[in-house]
Amino acid sequence: MPRPKTLSNENVLEAASRLIHDHGPDALTFDSLARACGLSPATLVQRFKTKAGLKQAALLHAWDGLDAKTTALAASTPNTPEGAIELLVGLSHYGGIETYAEGLLLLREDLRDPALRARGAAWKVTLCAALEARFAGVAGAPRGIGLLMASQWQGSLLWWGFDPQGRVEDFVAAGLRSLIAAAVPVTGHPLNRAASSDPRVASPAL
Repeated sequence: MPRPKTLSNENVLEAASRLIHDHGPDALTFDSLARACGLSPATLVQRFKTKAGLKQAALLHAWDGLDAKTTALAASTPNTPEGAIELLVGLSHYGGIETYAEGLLLLREDLRDPALRARGAAWKVTLCAALEARFAGVAGAPRGIGLLMASQWQGSLLWWGFDPQGRVEDFVAAGLRSLIAAAVPVTGHPLNRAASSDPRVASPAL
């Protein structure tokens, strides 16, 4: 098959992201990406200079996708505690345990690179603000509930990973309802009364 004469960086980075997703960050090389996207290795070197630069560009592209997904979920879920749960469940569609485990390899790369760490820190601010806004009208909701919800979410993903029984989305939702039941007074919102009576709800993983 002849090589394409041109391919946008967006399309190249999409191919790079698929390689990382399917085979892990170490599988991304100029040769493997050339086979995946059809451009020559020399062309890719000209665009991204080094393997480290290529990997960083691919992971920054992945952060762009997560930012866009977070913004879309924030716009489409209601400004209520249930909306906060819907938002975080919407960010939890990992599929099976293998996919989630591969995602942890990306986290390793993010933590090693200052530019990628900065993207994670900025995303934390955006996500927590969106979650906090969904408790603005709830009497007794503690200050910082957005960060508490995000922390519970991440903890739930990890604990599910050790014992991946059932759907991760259900496990996440149950844990978040448990947190709301513990953190918000009974008079604050009826959602916590529903959580306290749900036998699937485990103690918050904070």
